[in-house]
Amino acid sequence: MNKITKAGIIISLLLVLYIGGKQVSAQMPLRSQSQVAILGWTDDTHYLIRTFDADKNPVIQNVSIKTGKGITVPPSKTGRELFMELLPAGITLEQNDVISPDNYSAVLIKENDLYYFKKGDKELRKITGDNSPEVNVRFSQDGSKIAYTKLKDLYVYDLVNDKEIRLTTDASDRIYNGYSSWVYMEEILGRPSRYAAFWWSPDGSKIAYLRTDEAEVPLFTLNRLDEADGIHGTLEQVPYPKPGDPNPKVKMGIADIATAKTVWVKTDYTVDQYIAWPFWTPDSRNIAIQIVNRDQNNLQIILADPGTGDYRQIYEESRKTWVEFREDIHVMKNGTGFIIRSYKTDWENLYYCNWNGMLIAQLTDFDFRVNSISHVDEDLGLVYFTATGPESTDNHAFRVGLDGKNLLQITKGEGTHSISISPKGSYFIDTWTSISSPGSIIAYDKKGKQLKEIHKFDHPAYDPAKNAKPEFLKIPTSDGLFKMPAIITYPLNFDPSKKYPVVFTVYGGPDSKYVSNRWQGSNPSWYAQNGIITFSVDHRGSGHFGKIGLDYMYRCLGKWEILDYADAVRWLREKPFIDSTRTGITGGSYGGYMTCLALTKGADYWTHGFAQYSVTDYRLYDNVYTERFMDTPQDNPDGYKDGSALTFAKNLKGKLYLTHGDMDDNVHMQNSIWLISKLQDEGKSFQFMLYPDNRHGVRGFKGSHEQSERNKFWLENFFRTLNHLL
Repeated sequence: MNKITKAGIIISLLLVLYIGGKQVSAQMPLRSQSQVAILGWTDDTHYLIRTFDADKNPVIQNVSIKTGKGITVPPSKTGRELFMELLPAGITLEQNDVISPDNYSAVLIKENDLYYFKKGDKELRKITGDNSPEVNVRFSQDGSKIAYTKLKDLYVYDLVNDKEIRLTTDASDRIYNGYSSWVYMEEILGRPSRYAAFWWSPDGSKIAYLRTDEAEVPLFTLNRLDEADGIHGTLEQVPYPKPGDPNPKVKMGIADIATAKTVWVKTDYTVDQYIAWPFWTPDSRNIAIQIVNRDQNNLQIILADPGTGDYRQIYEESRKTWVEFREDIHVMKNGTGFIIRSYKTDWENLYYCNWNGMLIAQLTDFDFRVNSISHVDEDLGLVYFTATGPESTDNHAFRVGLDGKNLLQITKGEGTHSISISPKGSYFIDTWTSISSPGSIIAYDKKGKQLKEIHKFDHPAYDPAKNAKPEFLKIPTSDGLFKMPAIITYPLNFDPSKKYPVVFTVYGGPDSKYVSNRWQGSNPSWYAQNGIITFSVDHRGSGHFGKIGLDYMYRCLGKWEILDYADAVRWLREKPFIDSTRTGITGGSYGGYMTCLALTKGADYWTHGFAQYSVTDYRLYDNVYTERFMDTPQDNPDGYKDGSALTFAKNLKGKLYLTHGDMDDNVHMQNSIWLISKLQDEGKSFQFMLYPDNRHGVRGFKGSHEQSERNKFWLENFFRTLNHLL
């Protein structure tokens, strides 16, 4: 269950930097193509902006930041678009086709074979010719080779010498080389990896890869009904470790391309631990590897010799609760070391370490969160990064020297900011929004002095008949320790003298913020159009309060979330316009878990819930995610019991609607089935909708049906008629 980063829930800052023609970005939704936007820089004093001519047609202008004068220029094309123009007639680049880092060549996948094309060629050259599909094609940095897996063995193709090199030979249905297990993909390497578990050295002479043995991991079985005749069904079996189960056995190998021989890093194969996220030294002479123990409260980084497999520890981080792999470590190109974002204190800060594990400089010392390392300008000795600032719902851009001095907060004012930086760092352009304003685009000099407002986004006059009205607020927890950020959105034609139903929209997982200070748009949501107040609130463990808040979640998922959400319900009940008999909640995955708990464990607070693909008992989810927070069921039986919706099914007195895809290979439908069985045993009424041949998250026509069912659920239960607004 990845952080939704993990379903579009977490909104973090986009920092777009054009430095030496390079674009670097962290995540945040981009503005619509119909809006004015900064596109980049042509030199240190001229920026590109998408704007509109007198006839409201989109145009791109190259503008002087000094004079404000600009000329219209033709739209620029991406490297991928330019390369496609070189391909033979009728050939296009598909989603899984890859272009070399230097944009000189490409590998295309057609009918389970690979085809090579480089600039100057007149036709594609077929380089593989068997029936087995090549998966996760990756170029070496110099573009001379590609690596891929085939039937879960690792291969390299030497494009210069036209030769396929097989690096491993022992893959099976339970042994994988360079291809990850499901649980590693989902919880450690991330879904963008698409199961790839290999990493090129910078010089292209070696590849590090994970060898995974799942022989001892229990299989989970799904019943497929989409086989050829549509009648008999087939079984899909996937190794899936649940809490307390045996883990995949993993070790890191380093293959020498010239000899096709592997040297194994000499970690103890018998120790139950997680190994991942390696990063090479710039000279390719050593590789750093991250190791987390099974209890997930200790992170070590070791530095290994690719020639011998010997290693030494260079970094360690421990906590009484949990630690996590670091996915965004920045390796200095000059060979001096690396920059890591770490919870050495109760807040994530930046640390610059050398390859011997010694601290060169602590770059930040905030009592708020650093979100990401965005860019390091080694020539100027500057680190650009994003952080919340004192308000956890904001996102700002910062700059600091590699010595930890001369810290500058680039962006000013509340809200969510994104910046574009000129190639030599002489100017910044900030595009910002907040919940109260669609914002503007502002130019600054390198000292942070505002030069001018380039563009101000239209802020339509509020019309209660046309616009929903969001309001940002903070709600104290009943123990007085935290002030939870929340957004309440009032419906069209809101009248505070009337009573309105309210729906909580939640995700709620640990370290998964939902509430951010950004423009919500002026168009009303379905809820606002139908007379329903929507409410979003982040509990103490959502990440707004650093490790101080997060650590409350340890060994008790489902406890503090519901307690804090219940405080929010009590706060709402004090408002004269809230109808406490119509208090709903909805969410999917962890949000579905929250919904099920709210209607059972929190039955005195919520009256209606629509739960999608929900975890209902954490004994049923995967071990890596669950044990990080809960330890094993054997070590923490009371925590698992108190966090299970099954335990509190007898309390259900509101109306609960459950949905699930029958082929969900992430949160198995078993979760809903177990809760359904318990509710039946308790004599409870509820609704359930199964979506055939759908996995985690319902898609397509079935997804439209699910949305329709959700809307109908609220209308029928909140207004007892579908024509209440007529």
